[in-house]
Formats: sequence, structure tokens, C-alpha cells
Amino acid sequence: MSKQLIPDTLMLEERALHAINAIVGIADHDHDGIPFFAADLMQEPACMTHGDWDYGSSHGRMIDALVLARHMTGSTEGKETEEKYRANLMSFFKEDGLSYRQVSPAHDWEPNANLIDQRAVILSLTSWYMESGDVKVKEAADRHVAALKRIAIKERDIWFYPASEYKEGGWPSSNGILLRLAPDPASFCGRLVMPLLKYHEVTGNKDAFELCQFFTALIIERSGVFNEDGSFNTALAYRSGHFHTRIGTLDAIARFGAFTGNAAMIAWVKKSYDWALTVGTTFGWTPGDMHEQAYEHETCSLVDLISTGITLAQSGYVEYWGTVERFLRNHLTESQLLDLDWVQQSEDSSNDIHGDISYYKVADRTRGAFAGYSAPNDFVCDVIEGRGHTNDLQICCLGSGTRGLFMGWSNTVTEHKGTVSVNFLLNRGSKWLDVHSYLPHEGKLVLNINADIPRLLVRIPEWAGFTKIKYTRERGGAVTAGHGKEPSRWVNRCFLLLDEAYEGETITITFPLSIRTTVETAVDQSFVTEWRGDDVVSITPQGKTKPLYTSRVVFEQAPMKEGSLRRPERDFIW
Repeated sequence: MSKQLIPDTLMLEERALHAINAIVGIADHDHDGIPFFAADLMQEPACMTHGDWDYGSSHGRMIDALVLARHMTGSTEGKETEEKYRANLMSFFKEDGLSYRQVSPAHDWEPNANLIDQRAVILSLTSWYMESGDVKVKEAADRHVAALKRIAIKERDIWFYPASEYKEGGWPSSNGILLRLAPDPASFCGRLVMPLLKYHEVTGNKDAFELCQFFTALIIERSGVFNEDGSFNTALAYRSGHFHTRIGTLDAIARFGAFTGNAAMIAWVKKSYDWALTVGTTFGWTPGDMHEQAYEHETCSLVDLISTGITLAQSGYVEYWGTVERFLRNHLTESQLLDLDWVQQSEDSSNDIHGDISYYKVADRTRGAFAGYSAPNDFVCDVIEGRGHTNDLQICCLGSGTRGLFMGWSNTVTEHKGTVSVNFLLNRGSKWLDVHSYLPHEGKLVLNINADIPRLLVRIPEWAGFTKIKYTRERGGAVTAGHGKEPSRWVNRCFLLLDEAYEGETITITFPLSIRTTVETAVDQSFVTEWRGDDVVSITPQGKTKPLYTSRVVFEQAPMKEGSLRRPERDFIW
């Protein structure tokens, strides 16, 4: 595609390119390509460490993230490392069809099939199969799903797992099964529904659908994970209301409700989602849990919010398009590590410990990763409350952050029965149209139409109103104008109806920007937040170690650059 002048504003595919650098860079080539799990960037020099998540969980997330990022970008960077990740993942399976953690040279833990790991495994196998059509991948996934069904404890209306780890000989305690001592159903059953459902959609696998059905019933009807008012159960047995696993479960159940046409299930999710929004910030920071980790936001939780919000918006709750766009523009992209001048790195590996820790070029290798634990105003969480400073990066957040970029990118422009909708006001190329966004500098959107469109909708932010919205349409030298006060121009509350659009047409939409201040609360701490449209341009007090929202520069006119928007050859819907 030939290059042209385009707005130099947020492009999610560019962010995905940075993420690929980190996904490839964290591989430990002195330890069979096993990726490091965590990084401490405040240590001098910075270091990366291995852990018990290195196996099915980390490999699964990295394979999934690479499939999505490559679809967004077309990049082939690090293919050898990707092939090693895929080979490693396949080697973790035992004859029973489950993925097992391996013996570590530097840590003492037993090989086991951790149930959280299994979620990342089927996630990656699903993306891998969707991308490649490889029958061997499908065979492995079918065996894996069959194993997940086989080991589930089955009662009349629910299924569950009675422990967090399964061993080759079976569940550790038959008495635990009799007493129904299932640990945290959201962590080990609820979140599994999302990839299992997608695998069923792609392949028709009946075992996957059954697992979704009975796990969803467990969560809603019997588990007690969510309280009647939608809030999270904060009991210790439920991981103190751990946000990533709670919201990940909401994402899964929202998808299942949408797939099965269960409006009551969607409404149930909405109730808890709305509660979760009240304990975070409007720009996307959430607590880690409701007790010890309350001050530590995981990028994983934010991506769960993004995905759940998209499903709710697609189900008719259109107000969540705006909610999700604020998350994408703000805490997701601010959580990506691009500036590393503040990180001290070692240029040699002489102090590395095999299978345990590396100090070698940590800053270079992690550029593009996402915050493992961040404060609302700082990439580093180093507060006196909670657990204090722990890790700055976690591989799970790198995988999730990349998936978050993909979810925003793939849902910016959607099509359904001849209606094309522009849902997020972000730069995006597609076979139907290219979106050029001038936000946050100008309230301006330029649409270049690539194919005839029977019906075109464009979401206008709620803060823009409707009386001052204007648009022009240029086609074959003829120019027509319109405005938001025209009758019958608004559908689904916030979508501007532009009727038919034609190949070669250019549509320019303008609207006033909202300049406002909000006071955001995060675990009893207040932050004064300055907004320009849906973008946070400053936050007070500023962070101390790696402040967030301090480098955003706004101009009267959007800066331009030479470039092009990627138009994938085929759809890849997750």
C-alpha cells in the first residue's frame, strides 16, 4: 500500500510491533527458550526472573499474543523464537492430554497440571489453529479439551475442579471432592469458558461447549464468587476478590450469554461490570484485589474490562463503546513500556544464574512490555500500603496487553448484515474504509471509503453533543455538507447515521472537544485528572519513579506523518 500523509496519533498496530519486541526479547536462550516471567526494573541493574508460571501459562500467552500481533502488523520478527515457544508448549503435554509444569533447575516445585495454566494453553491452541489450520494443533486441542472434561467433578447441574493442581495420578484428595472443596471457581473454572467457547465456535467441539455450560452454571448459581449486588466476594477463599480472575470470568460469561442468546446472563454480567467500574478509575486503573494487592493494578484486569465492555456494547449496551475507548487511549497504552531511560541495564551476562535470573540488557529486551503492577499515576507501584514494591513486569500482562491492543483494533470497524460501524475513533484500515483520527488534537475524523457500504454508522462521543457536529462528503469532485441537528440522523443513542457510502468517497466529521477535569479515586487516594476528549493529558499528583500521563503533548492541529494503515487480507475475529 502506498504511503500518504496520515495523522500522527495513536495507532494500535504500531503498539503491537513494540509488543513483539518484548515477547521475543524475554526468551531465555540459555534455558531452552523458556521465557522469563517477571522483571524488577528498579533494581540496579534491572533483572528478569523465572518462576512456576514459565510453562503452560507463559508459553500459551506468548503464542496467542504473537498470533494476534502478527495479524495486526504483518511482522515476521522473531519467528525462530516463536517456533521454539510452540515446540516447548507441545512438549509440556503428557499422555493424559493436560499441560504440565516442568522440573526447574533453580526452584523446587512438583510437576503438576495447574488449572490456571490450562486456560492459557487452550487459548493459544485456539489462536494457533485459527491462524494455521494445522490438524496436529487441533488434535492436541481436542485431547486437551477432552482431558479438561474428564477430570471435572460432575454434579447434576454444575461441574467444578476440586483443587488448583491436577497430578498424573489424579486429584490429590478424594475427600476434598466429597466435601466439594473447590478452590476459587473463577480462577480455575470461570476464566476457562472464554477460550473453550471460542474453540467450540471454530471447531464445533461438543466437549468444549459442555464445559462452558456447566462452569457458567457453577459461577452464577452456586459459587458465591459474586455477591447479589454484583460486587466481588472478598473472602480469602475467593482470593480476596482478585480482579483479573473476577473480570476475566465476567468476560467469559458475557461471551457465553451472547453466543447462546441469554439476555438474563448478559444482564447479570452488566450488574457486576458496573460495580467493578465504581472501584476503578474512568481511565482504566483497577485494584489488584480488595485487600493485600489492592494498590497493584494488573494490565490483565484492564484487558478483561476492555473485552467484557465490547461484548456488552455489542449486546446493546452501547454506552460501553465510550468506556472502552477511554481505557484503550489511556491506561492500556500508558501501561506499555516504551521509554526506558530510567532503567539501568547490564551489558553482559556474567552474573546471570542459569534457569533463575538474568541481568543482560533487560531494558532493551523488555521494551514494549506492559506493566505488571502499576499505580494510577506511575508505571511502578511502590506505595507504603499493601505489599509495597514487588515486580514491575509480568509476562501474563504482556500477553494480555497485546490481546487488549488486538481487541481494540479489531473492533474499531465492524460489519454486520451490510451495516458498517465505526465504534472507536482510532486510526484503522479495513476493506470497507480507512479511519484517520485527529484526536486528541482536533475533534476530527476522516473516513476514506474503500468499498460501497449499504449503511454506515459512526459513533460520536457522548461529550460531543449533537448540535455542533458537522460533516462533509466528497465524491467525484462534488461536495455535500450536513450536521448533527438533521432529523433521523441518530440511531442506537450515539451513532451518526450516514446512510450509503461509496468507494472513493471521503467523509470528514468534526465536533468540539470536551476540556474537563475529574477527580478520580483509587483505593481512597484522589487524583485530579485533566481530559481532552477521551484522552487524559495530565494527572496530579504525578508519579515519582516512572510517571504516567506526563509526556502527552497536544497541538492545535494534529501532527501528520507519512505512512499507511494496514488492511488485513482476511478477518480474524476473537
